[in-house]
Amino acid sequence: MHPEDNARKIICDSIDSLTDILETLPVSVTDASQLMVNCLLNDGKVIVCANGSSAPLASFITTSLMNRHEHERPGLPAINLSSNISTITAITRDSNYNDIFSKQIRAIGHTKDILIVLTEDGNCANVIQAIQAAHDKEMKIVALTGKDGGHLSSLLHPEDIEIRVTSNSGARIQEGHLLAINTTCSLIDQQIFGVG
Repeated sequence: MHPEDNARKIICDSIDSLTDILETLPVSVTDASQLMVNCLLNDGKVIVCANGSSAPLASFITTSLMNRHEHERPGLPAINLSSNISTITAITRDSNYNDIFSKQIRAIGHTKDILIVLTEDGNCANVIQAIQAAHDKEMKIVALTGKDGGHLSSLLHPEDIEIRVTSNSGARIQEGHLLAINTTCSLIDQQIFGVG
């Protein structure tokens, strides 16, 4: 197959994957944005964590909230637990890699806060422990998942929100997560600041 045909197939697969989530994504991102708006208007903050290739998406969320998404407006409080290498390596050295997020949540999380987790398969032990720590703090969860949602899905409470991209491809899942993030951030800006 010619490289251009390969590229066309990859792009078509991406479009098909995004089309597949068209029915579920608007409902879940609307619910997630409302949960986050309520948190932010009540002096809460957004805490985000992710592993590996999902970690840049965690940074994108916090940057879009703290700085701006598409329009200039006041910053919103958000923390990316995946970005502090000193803290992560210290926890790994002194405790266990599976504790890298949960230990931070126990230190800074409050009942008014929301935890956003990004995971392709929903089975990462450190993300599972992050959810458990957040629930111990009575925080609500927004989980961006893929495939069948994994073990994580069974841990979510009724008031939590799952945004699931049911593809088995990591690339397609991340594309769906990016679309969900952009849509959610736009809805937050519209609801809080009337922009967008």
